[in-house]
Amino acid sequence: MIQTLMYGVPSGCSFGSIVALEWLGEPYRLCRIEMPAVVTSDAYRTINPLGETPTLVTAKGERINESMAILNHLGARGIDKGLSFPQGTSGFDRLNQMLAFLNTSFFAAFGPLWHALEHGAVGSEKDVLRAYGAAQVTKAHTNLNALLGSKEWLLGEQRTLADAYFIGIARWTKYHDVVDRRDYPGLQRLFEKLEADPAVQFAHAIERGEKAAGTGGFRGEMSLDDFLRQQALAA
Repeated sequence: MIQTLMYGVPSGCSFGSIVALEWLGEPYRLCRIEMPAVVTSDAYRTINPLGETPTLVTAKGERINESMAILNHLGARGIDKGLSFPQGTSGFDRLNQMLAFLNTSFFAAFGPLWHALEHGAVGSEKDVLRAYGAAQVTKAHTNLNALLGSKEWLLGEQRTLADAYFIGIARWTKYHDVVDRRDYPGLQRLFEKLEADPAVQFAHAIERGEKAAGTGGFRGEMSLDDFLRQQALAA
């Protein structure tokens, strides 16, 4: 069995896990999950009871939810590529600190803005949500730009899984016009460098539904129905 990533569209945070899989180079497949229709369906909840993406089904059939858990799972096999670090080292601690910041501060900052957009907030409710979201996103960008400083990548001279996770979230500013990334030169430089990366370009093409050839271990896409049938036959 080949590991399979359930990724959410449009513009899910699972984008970072696609990039990470490409960088890792191991065989994998993708399964496209439309949001909100399919991700909340009974069929998908048999894979992830929370009705969220991403979910990674490993080659052993184990299911891993949450981006941080998936990235650390992949990172354990990507140490020789510099994507992660051995547990117990300072590098591993720094990686998890950055992933935690990206998850709890950078990702979460967009929450009020997504709520206003996806739930059709109007009037004063929309104004309050957007004002609060704008303040949170601005703070998150300011802090992350300071953490990055003059470093080439988020953790230093080599790209890691933190950079993969960052690019999947950073692009959300196109939906919410509350900050100009050019006001944060370090983040803009990192964003542009990642956007030129073949794995990132591949992930964009996948999300757009285009036929794409990865430079890693991509073995094609399969539908959720086909995946569930395969699981039933293997049971």
